[in-house]
Amino acid sequence: MPFVYFCKMSVSLADRNSTLMKKIYSLFLSFAMIIAVSNAQNLQNNPTSNHGNKFEQLGTILPDANSYRTASGAPGHEYWQQRADYKIQARLDEKKQYLHGEETITYFNNSPDVLTYLWLQLDENEHNPNGENNNFNESGKSLPITPGQIDGLDVKTKLAGYGANVLSVTDAQGNPLHFVINQTMMRVDLPKPLASKQKYVFNVKWNYKIPERQKIGGRGGYEYFPKDGNHIFTISQWYPRMCVYSDYQGWNHKQFTGRGEFSLIFGNFDVQMTVPADHVIAATGECQNYSEVLTADQLKRWNAVQKITAANVAAANGTMGPTEIVTLEEAKYREQHRDTTQTKTWHYKATNVRDFAWGSSRKFVWDAMPEFVEGKRIHCMSYYGKEAYGLYRKYSTKVVAHTIKTYSKYTTPYQYPVAISVEASSGMEYPMICFNYGRTDEDGTYSSRTKYGMIGVIIHEVGHNFFPMIINSDERNWSWMDEGLNTFVQFLTEQEFDNNYPSQRGPAHKIVDYMKMPKDQLEPIMTNSENIINFGPNAYAKPATGLNILRETIMGRELFDYAFKEYCNRWAYKHPAPADFFRTMEDASAVDLDWFWRGWFYGTQPVDIAIKEVKWFQLNSQNPAVEKAFLKEQANEKDVHIGVTRNEHSIKQTVNERDTLIDDYYAKRNLYFVDALDQQEYEEFKTKTSDKDLALLNAGKHFYEVNFENIGGMVMPLILRFTFADDSTEIQRIPVEIWRQYEDKVSKVFIFDKEVKEIRLDPFLETADVDLNNNTWPEIIQPSRYQLFKQNQPKENPMQRQKRVDAIKN
Repeated sequence: MPFVYFCKMSVSLADRNSTLMKKIYSLFLSFAMIIAVSNAQNLQNNPTSNHGNKFEQLGTILPDANSYRTASGAPGHEYWQQRADYKIQARLDEKKQYLHGEETITYFNNSPDVLTYLWLQLDENEHNPNGENNNFNESGKSLPITPGQIDGLDVKTKLAGYGANVLSVTDAQGNPLHFVINQTMMRVDLPKPLASKQKYVFNVKWNYKIPERQKIGGRGGYEYFPKDGNHIFTISQWYPRMCVYSDYQGWNHKQFTGRGEFSLIFGNFDVQMTVPADHVIAATGECQNYSEVLTADQLKRWNAVQKITAANVAAANGTMGPTEIVTLEEAKYREQHRDTTQTKTWHYKATNVRDFAWGSSRKFVWDAMPEFVEGKRIHCMSYYGKEAYGLYRKYSTKVVAHTIKTYSKYTTPYQYPVAISVEASSGMEYPMICFNYGRTDEDGTYSSRTKYGMIGVIIHEVGHNFFPMIINSDERNWSWMDEGLNTFVQFLTEQEFDNNYPSQRGPAHKIVDYMKMPKDQLEPIMTNSENIINFGPNAYAKPATGLNILRETIMGRELFDYAFKEYCNRWAYKHPAPADFFRTMEDASAVDLDWFWRGWFYGTQPVDIAIKEVKWFQLNSQNPAVEKAFLKEQANEKDVHIGVTRNEHSIKQTVNERDTLIDDYYAKRNLYFVDALDQQEYEEFKTKTSDKDLALLNAGKHFYEVNFENIGGMVMPLILRFTFADDSTEIQRIPVEIWRQYEDKVSKVFIFDKEVKEIRLDPFLETADVDLNNNTWPEIIQPSRYQLFKQNQPKENPMQRQKRVDAIKN
């Protein structure tokens, strides 16, 4: 038979700044065996109820699974993708800043569909003065207006002469093909339908004026160095290239406006680039004719690098440095003795890549060192001018090698033979090559900001070899699938480079300022690139932060790392879509994450969970000696009316005290207004109570009922740190499912052997909670930024200041 006993408890005031005050209440707790009676019930969902919405499955939000893409997130047994091979001859006219090109494209229709036309991309038409992309952005200006702003408004004058000039499109026999150019897209009409499993060969001839990037903008172009009269050319998105035709979209011919970068198919490239004879070229793939374009000394240095083995690299234990193939002295000499009359042709080949880019300059220093991934040699290399020598010679190639090694560990093994970083005062990525920044001051010195900014951008851009060059997502539609995932692994790579690395994206607390912006400044992550206001936080930082939260807080590192790597391996050299990522992460981990995708990727609500109230309870032991002492102590601490205190002195004896006939059992028992057993009742109680239950009643346990409120809307697990009266601490983690039935408010009771003096929610800043002021009990107001830097004003160096700020935040 269950027993019933009383509890004593103390409740905190709503104002958590006040001292914890103890009030006495009665609480009935019953320990009983509950016998469940099985009854058939017809449970119906209440259509007017809002509970459970945040945890409903994505359902029809995701596309249906099919034989091309499975419900598990893997490619289906009938998965297919198109392929295009390119043979290109390009000529760089440095004097006129023009590029001339001819290409032969072999297009393989691996789809089950019949195609009557092909779509190609003309990204250089981004700079066409008549392009819609140069006119559809708002251009309101406030006074005073600058000459530079006026120049930017005069688009037609600024962009005159720019854009792609398609000279001809012909079939394999040289017969002209009909084509139509629509902005940055070109449709080639086929003379007869292209059947499934068939290929089509055609030719395109074109040219364009190369833009000066610092003035015109764009992804490719040139930079002019007036001090020495030379250029660095970065030739990217430069040739007419095939659009993606896929199972989930058909032709992706969404116009290129400069933001949504890539949607491309894999293929093989055979490219010959004719440039001034004193230029050095860095390009996608492997050079086929170093013996023809390098000097004897340069070729000797290159061959020496080829002899470095994996054992040599391992023995160096990270201390091996790169070898200069083209030295600083050679580069300076070429700058001063330009050869503008002779040319050389560099020949490169690349297999199974989705794009091809290259850099060309007589200013380039070139260094190289090998890295090995699962026994495969990768040539890690950097190209840079003398302006970047003080930073790039020391860091760039080593960072490239570190990036390739680390990304391979977390994603999929790097299979390409080359990874290149080119310093070009920019940041852009292509297969095996990327363009970055990082120059010293004129005296050769540099700031920590420049150093870490350079390392961060190299990691990020080299990391793009994995997202989207290998895991080939569609950035024209979903920027986050490459920028966000890449930024997440960039964070992991930065931390393995230096555990004090000042990473700006990844940790949850870094996204708070964005998450608490006004609603009209926010969009879901699942928003097309061109429609995003704050592109960096939305497409880079928020998805990276979300993955970090999954890894550290929701799934745990082991489950997350396995599932993430499974996604990367499943979709390496294929075309994943968002559903493939969402489904794979759940399929490989057995963690239901639909609530997270729904809230973090499809929603904009921030995380703001508050501790609203804390109630403190203790069990009533039923022992009159113990309880009456406790009650008397509590009564002495109670708030009492001033008259009661004065009556103790003015009223010598009450009627109840004087008249023994009315001084009965109940008057004595209710002395402190709370029921308590007398000794006889207690002895009887003990005979009916098990030793285990008596031990529980006398254990002195502390019960804390904590009430939480979901103010922001986005649900998260509850991570709590309890600090006890003896200053010891305990962490408890409550799964996010606590919010399943009550999305706005929940309560949880915690039992301890010691008294709690402080409760802190999200103590390690894991959930991106936007308001820490409501995360503690009793309430602790977080210092403002002004207060943080105005406290303790005595002199301190930047490192001391940062440590102090971090200590305050933690």
